Amino acid sequence: MTDPHAPTSKFLSYILRHHPESIGITLDSQGWANIDTLLAQAAQHNRPISRAQLLEIVATNPKKRFTLSADGSQIRAAQGHSTAQVAIAHNPVAPPNTLYHGTATRFLDSIRSQGLIAGSRHHVHLSADIPTAQKVGQRHGKPIVLRINAAAMHAAGHAFYLSDNQVWLTDHVPAQYISEE
Repeated sequence: MTDPHAPTSKFLSYILRHHPESIGITLDSQGWANIDTLLAQAAQHNRPISRAQLLEIVATNPKKRFTLSADGSQIRAAQGHSTAQVAIAHNPVAPPNTLYHGTATRFLDSIRSQGLIAGSRHHVHLSADIPTAQKVGQRHGKPIVLRINAAAMHAAGHAFYLSDNQVWLTDHVPAQYISEE
């Protein structure tokens, strides 16, 4: 069954993670956008979204990509930002012993030499379980799941964060902490 909200969800991800300026909005440093402004600007750019539709997307998105503020007046992407406007102040959290990263086999040579780097995003994204990592890897080509020795990284002083939607984040994963599943 296809998600009828997928096109709108992808649009919101594009705006709230990467290019808010494309519809004339500005995110604050924590990634928040005023919902009324977002809806008005989306409509002005031929992408009308009702408040009810927006709230349904937030509530039903299987990846929990979006977070509403406590008062319901603002929305943000939970993680995955590439825009310089946003630098969410995540609190460091001790990770589980092992985390996973799904990727495509074509990236292995680079990963073996450089480790996992954030690229255009603010953090490397890690999963707490293999099935989630496999799904992520499938989006990029022939998938492979990498095992991350998060306990050893943390003991060596690397910081980990847990996003609103339970994605583990870190700045970089050096190659010595990575093994192939």
